Amino acid sequence: MEKLFQSSRFAVVVAVIVTAVSAALLYLVSINLLFNTVVGVFMNVPETTDQGKNLVVTLLKLLDITLIAITLHLVAVSLFRLFITPIKATESTFLNILNIKDFQDLKITIIHVSVVVMTILFLEHAVEQGASLESLYFGAGIALVIWASVYASGKMH
Repeated sequence: MEKLFQSSRFAVVVAVIVTAVSAALLYLVSINLLFNTVVGVFMNVPETTDQGKNLVVTLLKLLDITLIAITLHLVAVSLFRLFITPIKATESTFLNILNIKDFQDLKITIIHVSVVVMTILFLEHAVEQGASLESLYFGAGIALVIWASVYASGKMH
């Protein structure tokens, strides 16, 4: 049975590789989008508030993608450090800075980043749609999910 569990590390290696490649792809997409956005702004400077709002939405979406890339990067490195080459959190600068001592701490960190991503998602929606009943329902739904996430992460300690 012990050999079976030892060989299951391969599954974690696959998860680390997939997560790291996903993060790298999102970083590349973020750089490409930022470059295209900067070029677009210099070629066609926003002249109206609607064009300014469109730029804000684009930048918020870019921030959203970048935060997801950072989260995937964090997950890949943490899984590697926690399961493939287990070392104490105090010996790992990466884990020590983020205060990740075990898998539970990693889950809590992911929940906190998810809350930020959901907040940015609501801001995108609010800028695009404006004040409407749909925005109210959307915000209430996100608020409920954020509340549940914060409550759950508090119970995990």
